[in-house]
Amino acid sequence: MQAIRKISYAEALNEALHEEMRRDALVFVMGEDVGKMGGVFNVTQGRLEAFGPQRVIDTPISEAAIAGAGVGSALVGARPVIEFQFIDFMTIAMDQIVNHAAKLRYMTGGMASLPLVVRAPVCGGIGLGAQHSQSLEAWFVHVPGLKVVMPSRPADAKGLLKSAIRDNNPVLFLEHRLLYAQTGPVPEETEYLIPRGVAEVKRAGLDVTLVAPGRTVPLALAAAAGLAAEGIEAEVIDPRTLKPLDAATIVASVKKTNRLVVVNDGWRTGGYAAELMAVVMEQSFYDLDAPIQRVCAKDAPMPVAPSLQNAVMVSEAEIAEACRTAVAA
Repeated sequence: MQAIRKISYAEALNEALHEEMRRDALVFVMGEDVGKMGGVFNVTQGRLEAFGPQRVIDTPISEAAIAGAGVGSALVGARPVIEFQFIDFMTIAMDQIVNHAAKLRYMTGGMASLPLVVRAPVCGGIGLGAQHSQSLEAWFVHVPGLKVVMPSRPADAKGLLKSAIRDNNPVLFLEHRLLYAQTGPVPEETEYLIPRGVAEVKRAGLDVTLVAPGRTVPLALAAAAGLAAEGIEAEVIDPRTLKPLDAATIVASVKKTNRLVVVNDGWRTGGYAAELMAVVMEQSFYDLDAPIQRVCAKDAPMPVAPSLQNAVMVSEAEIAEACRTAVAA
């Protein structure tokens, strides 16, 4: 029987890094302030002391250089885990990630592999403003050759990060900063792995399917609990992996509930929620008894003031109201 204890999301990520670095000497960590500081959100805390400066590397403030070094080291057989302090800063490294990491396996006819993990916190919630608060996952889901992961709880964070590090393809591992302190049960076993492309039904229900990734999962679960008191049973699905997407689990749920609400922290226009809606429309249109509802961040730069920030970000109340609208239609 495997031992399970309650630890935080950040601690689960830290534990996954420690276990994989201990298991495989080719795994190393690189990024701004990942060593002496232990990461802005303490995810790499203690790794420098455990593995030394050759495997936990503090870099200059140069995202293009960090990503380029990650791609180059992966090409010659290492397994780098690079960290961007914020996903916003990945815009500086788009050439390295989109044109090189995502393409080189294809362009070499499969002769080269790219075992690169790119970690980055996403979205707002801590008042850092428009240039440090974006949720850009839809950009990267759009690119062939990249896998995109967004865990919502500590156990998923650990199991998915371990799997990502063992993958021979580039994986973007996106972590919502408001989840780092969240605690939950996590298995201790070192071979605890969660495969990419497998969604999880977090709550069963018959009235409406509610699909939500990352930070929006606990919001969706809270909304579903409130709706249950009104007689509406929402089925909450966490994709866990945005790409590859487990469309089959979502479609099977829609066939049962005949209604769909999609939630995403990214912007509404051209966002990941729109992709989920399109998938269901293509595969399960005739199962729908009502228009699909989506709840996303408002199409505006993220403010600093808490009241304005809350007005832009997805809320539990908005999710609940979207479900009521879908059921009433």
